[in-house]
Amino acid sequence: MKIEVLGSGCTNCKKLYELTNQAVRELNLKAEVDYVTDIQRIVEMGIMQSPVLAIEGVAVMTGATTDLEKIKEVIQKGKPDNADACCQNKTCHCNSGCC
Repeated sequence: MKIEVLGSGCTNCKKLYELTNQAVRELNLKAEVDYVTDIQRIVEMGIMQSPVLAIEGVAVMTGATTDLEKIKEVIQKGKPDNADACCQNKTCHCNSGCC
């Protein structure tokens, strides 16, 4: 599983990166967590807010959070918070099996 935190390098982005690494450790996952500061990459994903948590190249969470349990939940689901809505329209590639 490839996990990325994308952001500008701000405090919120760095905090999400740290918490994501902690979540991966606590979940005992074999996953690499990369920290990407290339803003063009975020723009290419069509995201207008940072930081971004992405799994396998798909944005699964946007915006700052310090809620470790929320991060763990999102990683375990491996799909966006709004996957139900986007999957009904078949407009995403969230790896949830619905599209």
